[in-house]
Amino acid sequence: MASIPIPPAQSDDAPESYVGLDAEAAKRLARVRGWTTVRALPPGAIITMEYLAGRLNFEVDGGRVVRCWKG
Repeated sequence: MASIPIPPAQSDDAPESYVGLDAEAAKRLARVRGWTTVRALPPGAIITMEYLAGRLNFEVDGGRVVRCWKG
């Protein structure tokens, strides 16, 4: 029988802590804090809604994070 895959590590920090930060600085900080995937999206972007453990999503407008969520 195949082994059960182990999901990637996910940081325990609050996504709200990234709101208002410069997008590039927020990406670097997220990586330091242990997020394996960091995705920056423009406002209103059409995305799939699958949850991916270890991913942090940023909605970026004018170079600043205006919304942030896990998955």
